[in-house]
Parts: sequence; structure tokens; C-alpha cells
Amino acid sequence: MENHGRGPAPRPADGPLPYEGVWRFTASAVDASVPQARHAVRDLLYRQGVPLTDDQVHGLLLIVSELVTNAVRHAALLSPMLAVEVAVGAEWVRVSVEDNHPYRPTALEADHGQTGGRGLLLVREVAREWGGVCDVEHTASGGKVIWAALPLRPAHVP
Repeated sequence: MENHGRGPAPRPADGPLPYEGVWRFTASAVDASVPQARHAVRDLLYRQGVPLTDDQVHGLLLIVSELVTNAVRHAALLSPMLAVEVAVGAEWVRVSVEDNHPYRPTALEADHGQTGGRGLLLVREVAREWGGVCDVEHTASGGKVIWAALPLRPAHVP
């Protein structure tokens, strides 16, 4: 997973795999968007036949929930809409959430006295558990995109 889902990867000689592609949808920065985004991503992964274990799917859905929740809680004032993107390559799957708020959050260390503020720490740990990575980047429009990419197990293509 050299490019972490950030660009074209070498393709098999016979073209892209059936599950490869990029899907993007927008949602309002409201609480109801968290389960809607989670369900949309889950349905997409299953519909496309992305070769993930059930545990990996649950990890990705936890990441989606945390990223959308962060955008709703911290960016809604300046970004009433957010975008969720799922990109699947031959060897990786990448989920990202983009908003128009300029603040770039950092993964906080666990403070057991706090009840919140650990969303990005959790995202980082889930990604790391599966051999993936996550990051925050600024967008050309002045907002940010937070993403996590996980490797896929080698796919068996008949």
C-alpha cells in the first residue's frame, strides 16, 4: 500500500478489478448523517464485493462514524455540508470526510479523565491495527479532508 489510496496503483494486465472505483456523496452536517453515512458505506462495500473481512468492515465503519461525527460536531458552523468518499484500489480501501472548516485537528492522546476528544486517536489506532494509515490534509478551498486507508487482503480473481 505504497500510495495509501492517494493515486493510481499498478493495474493487473486485464484491467481494473470489479470492486475498484471511487464513490462520493454529500450529507448535511447534522447528527442524522452519522448513521446514514455508515450505512451508505457499508452497503457500498458489500454491493461492490470489496474483499474485506467482517472485522475490517466494522473497523472501516467505525472510522466513518468517527470522521462524520467530528465534522458534525466541530465544522458544522462553517461547513453545513460535508462529503464522504470511498476509494477502492486493487490493494487498498480509503475512506475520507471533507468539510470546509479550516481548523486542522490532531489525534489527541488518551486522557482518561475526559469523556470526549478521542475520535481521531481511535481512527488512527483502528487504521494502524489493520496495517493502514490516516492523515489530515488541507483542501484547495481552505477546508480539510481527513482520511484513513487500509490494505485489502489479496483478492482472488477467477
